Amino acid sequence: MKKILVLLGPNLNMVGVREKGIYGTESSESIEAQIKEYADKNGFSADVFQSNHEGDLIDKIHAARECYNGVVINAGALTHYSYALRDAIASIKIPFVEVHMSNIHAREEFRHTSVIAPVCVGQIAGFGKNSYFLAIQALKDLM
Repeated sequence: MKKILVLLGPNLNMVGVREKGIYGTESSESIEAQIKEYADKNGFSADVFQSNHEGDLIDKIHAARECYNGVVINAGALTHYSYALRDAIASIKIPFVEVHMSNIHAREEFRHTSVIAPVCVGQIAGFGKNSYFLAIQALKDLM
């Protein structure tokens, strides 16, 4: 069975608590369970890793090359300014799909630019938790 990693950046552990008008009221734990279930139904084993620390995310990306066939990444605010995260993704030769629960292009201007998009195979934004499911489907279609 192919393995995917769902990588979640800063503040995504607070989904269901923070900015409910943007992220909804469903807990991050509930969404994580649904991601794993959806992945399983689509022939993947999925691990979910969340960190509020850029270095932890980079270390996880480096380790991904050894044991994952693809990565779904919601880098949170790091999407818009972390060249270190971008370089880590570029160094790994497995597909990354960038995900955002909200439509980053309909929010504040600083969110409109993603520095990681050029090193990902695609970007999915604006579909809430379904953005993760669409990304898993995209990886399935690529493999």
